[in-house]
Amino acid sequence: MGGRTCRCDRTGARRGPFVTIANFPQVRGKLTRHAPLAKLVWFKSGGEADWLLEPADIDDLREFLKAMDGALPVMPLGLGSNLIVRDGGVPGVVVRLGKAFSSVEVLEGNRMRCGGGASGILVSSTARDAGIAGLEFLRGIPGTVGGFVKMNGGAYGREVSSILIECDVVMQDGELVTLKAADLHYTYRHSDLPEGAVVVSALFEGETGNPAAIGAEMDRIAAAREQSQPLRTKTGGSTFKNPDLHEAGGRKAWELVDAAGCRGLTIGDAQVSEKHTNFLINKGEASSRDIEALGEEVRRRVLEDCGVELQWEIQRVGRK
Repeated sequence: MGGRTCRCDRTGARRGPFVTIANFPQVRGKLTRHAPLAKLVWFKSGGEADWLLEPADIDDLREFLKAMDGALPVMPLGLGSNLIVRDGGVPGVVVRLGKAFSSVEVLEGNRMRCGGGASGILVSSTARDAGIAGLEFLRGIPGTVGGFVKMNGGAYGREVSSILIECDVVMQDGELVTLKAADLHYTYRHSDLPEGAVVVSALFEGETGNPAAIGAEMDRIAAAREQSQPLRTKTGGSTFKNPDLHEAGGRKAWELVDAAGCRGLTIGDAQVSEKHTNFLINKGEASSRDIEALGEEVRRRVLEDCGVELQWEIQRVGRK
């Protein structure tokens, strides 16, 4: 039954140690058992999701989660750009937001309502066309609104916390709540968004700008990424958070990795990028085990070299 798309009927209890097709609530979208995730993440590695839900709309997602009543863990999946899916697969339900969640609407007052599945490129391009400045940095974030709202995604000196007004979130019990930016208690690449919560939309605010100037800044960001990052490889984006500048002597994560002699370091087909040392790449058929092990070896060498303990920025999920 691996990989089969199921449209399931509600026929029984939702709690208990085992959840089968017969126990699942009905969905209008797609519900797939044993869904391969490697093709959905940038590293192109990793195991299956026990269940992959692609809801038809917000109501479909809410009704499903409400009926599940917390019987299984829930994990949202965006573009899979900052993620290691471990080889043993992901337990519970992985929620992937599709086209129904990818709309971007321009509002009055330099505000935009963006679906949780909308990409950073779409949001920034729409802002440019509307003459809304301040969102250009989203051009440099390879992810979706849901992901960078959760992680306080940032690039080129800006973070989502600087533009977010509020977000609509479906909690693991199916409740739809609106959270203000202050409710998320943002810090560097972190928020207090509860586990299993799915960001379905966000309200951003920029400032009045000139479309040509906004476009020029976006082009600059795109060119800088192309020049400095291994974009045309199987990678997960920035691997480690930049450490406290005082602790690291003013150096960023990539500089510490380079100083520890890790440029080009390999385990199996996993490699520290020679182009940008804060990127790990899959040169061929690397397993997620190899990629994660390489990251841990880099952390060990940096700690030994300069005493700084690098923290993962890439999320690592699932069974080892």
